[in-house]
Amino acid sequence: MLRFRNLGSGSSGNATLVEARSGSAVTRILVDCGLGIRILERRLAIAGLGTGDIDALFITHEHSDHVGCAQTLALRERIPVWMSHGTWSAQGGRDYDGLLNTAEHGAAFEVGPLQVHPFAVPHDAREPLQLSCTDGNRRLGVLTDLGHAPAEVLKHLSGCHALLLECNHDPDLLEASAYPFFLKRRVGGAHGHLANAQAAQVLQAVRHDGLNHVVAAHLSRKNNRPDLARSAVAGALNRTEDEVLVADPIHGTDWLSA
Repeated sequence: MLRFRNLGSGSSGNATLVEARSGSAVTRILVDCGLGIRILERRLAIAGLGTGDIDALFITHEHSDHVGCAQTLALRERIPVWMSHGTWSAQGGRDYDGLLNTAEHGAAFEVGPLQVHPFAVPHDAREPLQLSCTDGNRRLGVLTDLGHAPAEVLKHLSGCHALLLECNHDPDLLEASAYPFFLKRRVGGAHGHLANAQAAQVLQAVRHDGLNHVVAAHLSRKNNRPDLARSAVAGALNRTEDEVLVADPIHGTDWLSA
């Protein structure tokens, strides 16, 4: 069984638990760790878990809302960490005391029954990766922090039964915001973040009858609204807005099955 739970999504910090069960064995990967250690502990406790229940970390890129307490957590709990060489280098080559594993575009790796498939995305980071993962039966895709979705990205999301998808901003709200010009261009650019309509285009390209859950994630607090994201996702999937979930910056989501 494959399930996932977002612990928070947005500029204040990102973290998503992915859990696979095989008989009595349970394997959990934390995708991104962009929270303070105490906040992470509290949110894990709400999910009925502790930091010692995490078997691996996967860090998508070096921005602080995704790296957060990764080094502290890994060293304290002796948790292996996967990230690209570029992400590690952009952090200043932090010492992970032998726990660091290099993730590469297109090179799958296994953590227990989970097979993880990293893939490159266009984002303003050194070597950003997103991922899909599978227990051999169900597949989950995680796609945030990218300015556009080329064909190679869409290929890696093919056949997903659940998807955590960036719906970062509404272009009109971004343009009318108090952001300086350079930041508006960065967010809305080809290596920035997905707008609601772009997320809808991704869904139209990868949707299929087996796509059960889509969670709109990484919403901008100032340049988007949950109702706008829901509307875009629902329209792309031909579903009602009540069927679309939005990851909250503080509460994330409940457990969801892939």
